[in-house]
Amino acid sequence: MGEFWDLTIRFFSLADGNVRWVVAGAILLGASAGALGAFAYLQRRSLLGDALSHAALPGVGVAFLVVGYKSLPALLIGAAASGWLGALAVNAITKYSKIKQDAALGIVLTVFFGLGVVILTHIQKSGAGTQAGLDKFLFGQAAALGSGDVALLGSVAVILLTILVVGFRSFKLISFDSGFATSAGVPTGLLQFLLTTMIVAAVTIGLQAVGVVLMAALLITPAAAARQWTDRLSLMVLLSALFGALAGLLGAWVSFLAPRLPTGPWVVVIVSFIFLVSILFAPKRGIISRLRQHRHGRGKIVREHILKALYKLGEQDENWSGRYGISQIEQAWSFSHRELNAALRYLDRRDFIQRDNGSFMLTEDGVVEGARVLRRHRLWELYLTTYLDLPGDHVHRDADEFEHVMTPEMEAQLEELLDRPEYDPHHQAIPNIGREGTQ
Repeated sequence: MGEFWDLTIRFFSLADGNVRWVVAGAILLGASAGALGAFAYLQRRSLLGDALSHAALPGVGVAFLVVGYKSLPALLIGAAASGWLGALAVNAITKYSKIKQDAALGIVLTVFFGLGVVILTHIQKSGAGTQAGLDKFLFGQAAALGSGDVALLGSVAVILLTILVVGFRSFKLISFDSGFATSAGVPTGLLQFLLTTMIVAAVTIGLQAVGVVLMAALLITPAAAARQWTDRLSLMVLLSALFGALAGLLGAWVSFLAPRLPTGPWVVVIVSFIFLVSILFAPKRGIISRLRQHRHGRGKIVREHILKALYKLGEQDENWSGRYGISQIEQAWSFSHRELNAALRYLDRRDFIQRDNGSFMLTEDGVVEGARVLRRHRLWELYLTTYLDLPGDHVHRDADEFEHVMTPEMEAQLEELLDRPEYDPHHQAIPNIGREGTQ
C-alpha cells in the first residue's frame, strides 16, 4: 500500500519528465476530442469518428513509404489526408447513391481499414515496419510521447478549441436546425466542412496516443456521458471536454502505476466507466433517477386513487367522516397489497387520513384533496364525451389516467371550455373546490 501511495504522489507531482509529457498529451487530447465529439453526437454522426480514425490508417502507411522513416509530422499529415478522403467518400456515397449515411460510414470504415492493414503488412514484411513502430498506431502508445509530440498535439488542440469557442453559436445552429440556418443565410456547407475538418484533426492527433481502433470511443463516449447531465449545449460541451481530460489524466495514472498496461486502452476504459456512472446516476436521464421518478409517480397515483375512493364512499350520503376498511378501498382500484399499505402510511403521515383499528377516514385536508382528484376526473370525462363524442361508458379509464397529470392551469382552462359545469356525463356532481374546502 505504501508503494502505491509513493507512486501516486510521484505521478501527480510530475517529477518524471516522461510522465509530464504523457499526462499533458492525454489531457489535451481528451479535452479537444470530447468537446468536438459533442457536436458529432448531436448531429447523429457518432460513427463518423470511428470511420475517420480507421480511414487514417492507410495515410500513415503511405506517408511512411514516401518519407522512408518514422517522421511524426509526415505520418500525421498522411493520416489527415487519408481521413479527409474517407470523409469525402462518405459524402459522395450518400449524395450520389441511395445508400444512407450509416451504411456509407460502415463501408468507408471497413474498406480504408482493410487497405491500411494491407499497407502496414507490406511494410512489416519489408523489414522496416517493426523498427518504425507503425503497428503502435493501431492501439496507440502514449508512453512514446515526447516534448515535441506534445507541443504539436497541444498546438492543434488549442487551435481546435479556439475555433470551437469563436464559432460556437454557428456550430450550435447547424447542429440543431441546419434548414433554418440555411434559410437565414448561414453558410452551413462551409461550417460543416470546417467542423468535419476539426474532427479529422482531433482524430489525427489522437492516433499516436490512443490508436485507430480506440479513437472513436474518446471522441463520442465523453459526449454521450455529458448528455446525461444537461440539456444546455454549452454545458454539455464543457462537461464532455472535462470528462475527456479526466479520462486522459486517470488513464495515464493507471498506466504509470502498472507500466505494462498501455495508456490508450485505459483512457477508453475510464471514459467508459464515466459513461456508465452517468447513465446510471445522472439526475434526470439516469436509469436510477428514472426508476425513482417512476416509483414516485406510481406512488402518487395510488395515493390519489385512495383519496378519491374514500371521497366517493362518503359522497353517497354526503358524510365524509365515515370510516372504511381496506376491503372497501380495494374495490375502487386494483392496488397491490404493498402499494396500498405504503400509500396509506404516507397519507397518514401527511394528515390526509386517520387510521383507527384497521379502518380509515379522511381528514379535512384529505376531503379537499380527494374532491380535487375527483373533480379533475369528472371534468375530463365530460370533455371526452362533449368534444370527442365518446360514449360515457368508454371514458372512465382515460379519465383515471389523465386526472393525475392535469395542472391547475389545465383544469382552469378545461372548466372555462366546458362553461363551468356542475355535472359529469353520468349526472354525478362535479365537486367545487374553494379555498375553504368543498362546496
